[in-house]
Amino acid sequence: MANSINRRNWIRSSAFIAGGLAFYSGTISKLSAMPKPALTLPRALTDREVAAAAPLELKARLLANENPFGPSPAAKKAIADALDKSYQYPFALGSQLKSNIAKYEGVAIKNIIIDSGSTPLLHAAALCFTKGGKSVITGDPSYDDLPTYAEEFDGKWVKVPLTSDYKLDLDAMEAKVDANTGMVYICNPNNPTATVVDTAKLKAFCDRVSKKTMVFIDEAYIDYLPDPQGSSMISQIKAGNNIIVARTFSKLYGFAGLRLGYVIAQPDTIKLFKQYATDGFNISSTTLAGAIAAYQEKDFLAETLKKTNESKEYLYSVLKKEGYTYIPSSANFVMFPLKMDGKKFSTEMFKRSVGIRDWKINGQDWCRISIGRMDEMEAFAAAFKEIS
Repeated sequence: MANSINRRNWIRSSAFIAGGLAFYSGTISKLSAMPKPALTLPRALTDREVAAAAPLELKARLLANENPFGPSPAAKKAIADALDKSYQYPFALGSQLKSNIAKYEGVAIKNIIIDSGSTPLLHAAALCFTKGGKSVITGDPSYDDLPTYAEEFDGKWVKVPLTSDYKLDLDAMEAKVDANTGMVYICNPNNPTATVVDTAKLKAFCDRVSKKTMVFIDEAYIDYLPDPQGSSMISQIKAGNNIIVARTFSKLYGFAGLRLGYVIAQPDTIKLFKQYATDGFNISSTTLAGAIAAYQEKDFLAETLKKTNESKEYLYSVLKKEGYTYIPSSANFVMFPLKMDGKKFSTEMFKRSVGIRDWKINGQDWCRISIGRMDEMEAFAAAFKEIS
């Protein structure tokens, strides 16, 4: 797919910011006339580019799979309290967070590496396992930060179409593994389709394929599933398999702007990651303090999930009422096919102060809409009814 779904490349992003107002006024084509443009239209805009160019204030910011309910009160208090000691390096806080994660997941601290969001860890994995022309196998479409970065360092990207129900095709991905495969990347739940693969089938896949190559499971949206621990592939690491599991605080915990993620893997794999990642030294003491307070704060997480699902059900009802279908979502965003040109649709929605993402998959225009607060979903509904 031509779609790009990543959190990288600020150089390209800055070029788009310069043309942002033109984009939202419905004149995106003017960007192609900019001198030496960093973007070559009609390349799909990335999440970062769209979010960077969006106005700071929107009636509904539904374009980046953020959690608008934000961090918990306990996390906010811990962040504020940490300011008094923010002159100190946060080594102890990083160790405490890893200790908490290790205890909850039943792994050792040597199985964990943390960083400022999952992005640097995805990039570290690309460098570790695809350098020298090795390939990374992914679904298509899927989250493409890791494979896009791999390509910049001469890695090869092998794309495998999704199944007819928009799920990762594990059998077809396994069939692509060969002597040059450096890694198989599985985003589960998948972005942008919000679909999830069968847990037992994925565990069997990990057991088989990890004997041939590294398997990377990106569980950014795992907390939106009914049983995150039971659905996670961390059990495969504890079983000794050669896999990597990535997690982030950016979604259900509401830390997208605070930046914190981690990887769990075999100790030897963690040692490889440390060649390219700082293991927490670039995470602020305030973020770490907030994460320690928020980690597995079950009541707050359950309430946030409840509100997310209520907004999602409202969105489903709006789409059905307007005669639209959608892909049932296992995350905090929904994909649905459009009945008009995607760029025109997104432009018209932005004119109405509603930010969404448009996609083109197999020649069909789609919208990916993040799940927001109920007032944001109502703003989307009002704008949608005007142009749908």
